Amino acid sequence: MRWQCQVTGIDTLTLYFGDRIDIALTEKIRIAAEALARRLGPRLIDLVPSYTSLMLRYDVLKDDYSSVLSDVKATLGDLPEQPTNVGESDIIKIPVYYHPSVGPDLAAIAERAGLTTDQVIQRHSEQIYHVFAIGFAPGFAYLGEVPQELATPRLATPRPKVPAGSLGIADRQTAIYPLESPGGWNLIGRTPLTMFDAHREQPSLLSAGQQVQFRSISQDEYLALGGQIE
Repeated sequence: MRWQCQVTGIDTLTLYFGDRIDIALTEKIRIAAEALARRLGPRLIDLVPSYTSLMLRYDVLKDDYSSVLSDVKATLGDLPEQPTNVGESDIIKIPVYYHPSVGPDLAAIAERAGLTTDQVIQRHSEQIYHVFAIGFAPGFAYLGEVPQELATPRLATPRPKVPAGSLGIADRQTAIYPLESPGGWNLIGRTPLTMFDAHREQPSLLSAGQQVQFRSISQDEYLALGGQIE
């Protein structure tokens, strides 16, 4: 597997696998992160994958750059250049209630695209998305890519408060707000799932490299699963 390394801090090094957003690249980074986690284990304080890179943080009081880099080379040298395809069973299905009551920008996106709201829902939910990176807020997963006709610029003025679970679109990406926060994405629905919980063994429901598909649900199912409508 091809990559380049750069020292990015006193206790970090960053591995670069490419220079542009690409689904295949995301899968390579996921595979590399899993392999390094197995090989280095407790020697790593953190592993942070992003669109094109993977940052490794280690304890400089117990380890050193040369030793970590040597194991990185040995680990990645054994990995294939072309990752295997992800099967249907590996796709994470997330229920979403698509409706103006929880997705106030749904109608505007439909009008912009020249579609009905039902067509927007169908096209958005039938797509399989890749988790490119986690950022902005704990558990906030950047997913892509939405169908071109649904691509919509961020709001000119961000909302001061976006409810947790809100599903939005910004350009060719889509995401769920894991926590209540300000935000400028176009909101089209909401999931009843808790996307981030600091008390869980894995706080974030999603991680970089995974695949996601949304499942449109009724208001009754949404409420039965614990969803709320303000």
